[in-house]
Amino acid sequence: MRAHTVREQLTGGVRSLAAAFQFLTRFPVPYSFEYTERIFRGSTVFYPMAGAAIGFVLYAGGLWLPSVLPGLPAAALLLALWVALTGALHLDGLMDTADGVLSGRPREQMLDIMKDSRVGAMGVLVCVIAMLLKFALLDSLLGQWAAGGSFLLFIPVWSRWFMTAAIAGWPYARPGPGLGAYFRGVGPRHAAGGWLLAGFLTVSAALLTGSSWTGAVGLFGTFTIGTAAAGWAGAAYLNRKLGGLTGDTYGALNEGIELIGLLAVIIWLKIG
Repeated sequence: MRAHTVREQLTGGVRSLAAAFQFLTRFPVPYSFEYTERIFRGSTVFYPMAGAAIGFVLYAGGLWLPSVLPGLPAAALLLALWVALTGALHLDGLMDTADGVLSGRPREQMLDIMKDSRVGAMGVLVCVIAMLLKFALLDSLLGQWAAGGSFLLFIPVWSRWFMTAAIAGWPYARPGPGLGAYFRGVGPRHAAGGWLLAGFLTVSAALLTGSSWTGAVGLFGTFTIGTAAAGWAGAAYLNRKLGGLTGDTYGALNEGIELIGLLAVIIWLKIG
């Protein structure tokens, strides 16, 4: 009986990990299974792992691209790689959120606008500004790679951890069944599990890239505080506007935290 239970738990964990990669990335994960509420809830714990995979590929790209291309084309291709690794999932959420929240309409109409598959002027504008800023920040980071390149390993980890924290910490804005029922099942223990995983990944990556134990633990604390503060501000604002969060806003929060993380690194390199 106990062996059977352990086997079920291991199978459920593997499926949850695979679901996190299938949902958040475009990495090929040829593993078919029934996508249940339990698997979905468990997958949110592994969101930082999906972020770590994205960060590793970006870090490798940041090491290689400047050796074959000048700074601006290298930064442009690194940005394109970043978008491709997620299938523009979070950018789509950012655009839909911008169209709804910046429309100036009542709450229900905002939510209806966000459901519309068409992209409006505000969504395009916000996306263009976000991509220009991320491109400029990546170009600056590539020019200071030895000092700050390793941060590309960490930023996608923590932006995706906050997605789990946001799912657990704020109500889902849309009533009724569907994907919202899956989101509503995520609670504090999933956010805590994701935080521990994000911390383990951060400390491990920091040590592997030459950091001391003190520096690695300091990074863990810094990312915890910085991500929680930036994410809470964004989520609280969206919650006031919409009466909760949606799948689109989770993507928008991810994009915002990535931008803030990159901006913080460049400022730190500038004044450090």
